[in-house]
Amino acid sequence: MNNRAENIRNIAIVGHASKGKTTLCESLLNICGATERIGKTADGNTVTDFDAEEKKRKVSINSAVASVTYKNKSINFIDTPGLFDFAMGAAEGIRAADTAIIVESARSGLAVGAEKAFKNAGAKGTARIFVLSKMDDERADFYKCFNGIVAKFGTQVCPVVVPVITDSKVKAYYNIIEDKAYAYDGLSYGEIDAKPDDISRFEAIKAVFAEAVASTDEELMEKYFEGEELTKEEKIKGLRIGVADGSIIPVFALSGLTGAACNMLLDFIADVCPAPKSEYAIDAKGEPVELIPDENGPLAAICFKTVADPFIGKLSFFKVVSGKITSSVPAYNTNTGNEERMGKLVKMFGSKQTDTPQLSAGEIGAVTKLSGFKTGDTMSSSGNPVRLDGVTIPTATYKMAVSATKKGDEEKIASGFSRLCEEDPSLCFGNNNETRQQIVSGLGEQQLEVAVSRLKDKFGVDAVLEAPRVAYRETITKKVSAQGRHKKQSGGHGQFGDVFIEFEPYDTDKLVFAERVVGGSVPKNFFPAVEKGLNECMEKGVLAGYPMVGVKATLYDGSYHPVDSSEMSFKMAAALAFKEGITNAMPVILEPIVTLKAVVNDDSMGDIIGDINRRRGRILGMTPGADNTQEIIAEVPDAEMTTFSTSVRQITQGRGSFTTEFARYERAPEHIAQKIISQANA
Repeated sequence: MNNRAENIRNIAIVGHASKGKTTLCESLLNICGATERIGKTADGNTVTDFDAEEKKRKVSINSAVASVTYKNKSINFIDTPGLFDFAMGAAEGIRAADTAIIVESARSGLAVGAEKAFKNAGAKGTARIFVLSKMDDERADFYKCFNGIVAKFGTQVCPVVVPVITDSKVKAYYNIIEDKAYAYDGLSYGEIDAKPDDISRFEAIKAVFAEAVASTDEELMEKYFEGEELTKEEKIKGLRIGVADGSIIPVFALSGLTGAACNMLLDFIADVCPAPKSEYAIDAKGEPVELIPDENGPLAAICFKTVADPFIGKLSFFKVVSGKITSSVPAYNTNTGNEERMGKLVKMFGSKQTDTPQLSAGEIGAVTKLSGFKTGDTMSSSGNPVRLDGVTIPTATYKMAVSATKKGDEEKIASGFSRLCEEDPSLCFGNNNETRQQIVSGLGEQQLEVAVSRLKDKFGVDAVLEAPRVAYRETITKKVSAQGRHKKQSGGHGQFGDVFIEFEPYDTDKLVFAERVVGGSVPKNFFPAVEKGLNECMEKGVLAGYPMVGVKATLYDGSYHPVDSSEMSFKMAAALAFKEGITNAMPVILEPIVTLKAVVNDDSMGDIIGDINRRRGRILGMTPGADNTQEIIAEVPDAEMTTFSTSVRQITQGRGSFTTEFARYERAPEHIAQKIISQANA
């Protein structure tokens, strides 16, 4: 295998869920000769969907790498999930790839996942190709889908392989690069002389291709204007330029299921798709430095994926941008400044590992047992540290409480989720000290369900998900005075403490304690005990047991006994005064309010605003954004936000996104407060 960077192709297969990404990958691997047969997702025998959860759910959950050789090119396919709940996998693939194949169904047309993949790949400067798969389906309509892509993304979209349709059926596939049509019987094919039903449309498609290719180079453009036909070599030359700089977005018609025309895509990957390119990194001085994909250059590699498995051990996936990784070189982590011994180097083919002596510039592979690396970290040399751009981690917006079905397993849950979060950084886990719950956050319901299932399979811990409790507060609305008198006689010294305390509303998160005692009715040495007693009571309010805020307590009178009074006596007296005073001070429930910033498409704005209003939210404003979007700013009770993530996805068809930030506490409406009190006292 020739591992020089110019002979490497790193290809991410991305797009919407259930459009045939894994199926296409299976056909490509089979044509390369890497597999004996084409696996099927439904049968659970594909190369890249090898995880137990993927087999059970019949859908991709993780990104997976399959390295093969084809036409003397080293090709690394990265199959990614299309479900929005597992967007981290797509982010990993796009970070490591130099070309993104965006798979669409020729039956259903452009989907949101394809739009997102196109945008995300473009933001990284990654070359893009559209594949319209499922051409074997009798409902497939290539030209309708192609026109939809052109309408959305512009004239840079360029057909390369199109179907030859006769009597409303795909008779062959026409390769415009070769000017030849091929008929397929499974993976077998042969050249035929086939003419489509709509000759004028077919000729128009060819003209679009010729103009797009010619416009990439002055010599080609001159030849095109003179009316000369471009040779195959000239077409490939123009395509290489256009695909690399993004001025050409090729479109292929094929069937991933039958494998028809997949060989043409594979040839295109080998002949046209760009090799790994230079990247900029930040050096030790904070200055940008260009890294060329040269195996003799300084070491720089990005960890784009981590697998933390108790059975196979930890695997850190790297794309080498410059230099080479060898087992003899220490693994220096630029992000942490720590160095560790290099693990075993392997190339991946789904779940299978093949040892390799080194990973050179441009290559993708994995290193075992690197405990100090996580997704997004840069490996470099300690003598020449540089830091590469990390992986774009999607923001977790859906949270649930997780609890153990077996008492005492809380620590096991925390340990297990720590490992799962290492593997999937879009998953977050932590303890809410106020509600005393363990909280897991992610991108959606399915992701959290899979995480809990993996918790059981990998770490042997049973857990269940439930709606998280809300951290309410209690406060008072009226100024009152109360007496607390604690007296107890039981042989020997008794207990005596007597205080008069004034309670009033005050703008503060914690108790404000003051005193204006005159005449020594309460000795100063008992003031701290009174304050301590009140602070302990603030931890649990009188209505529903939530912490108290916004209270000022002023000790203004009392009495003591020279023998029986003690700090404990005055602490107890303060507690009695608190209970009586707060109960009479018209206590109320406060609920947390968050500031919501939601970015949605114009068509969905009205429905989103309606949804926010139903959640007792208040719209503060709207700001126009890019690509026909609006940013809606609102304030919404945190208790109403549990299902907002699901609603946004449904209403916007996955196009919307949002963030929340705690704003303040606000008095809950009476009917809400009564419900909270009833639930707390049930």
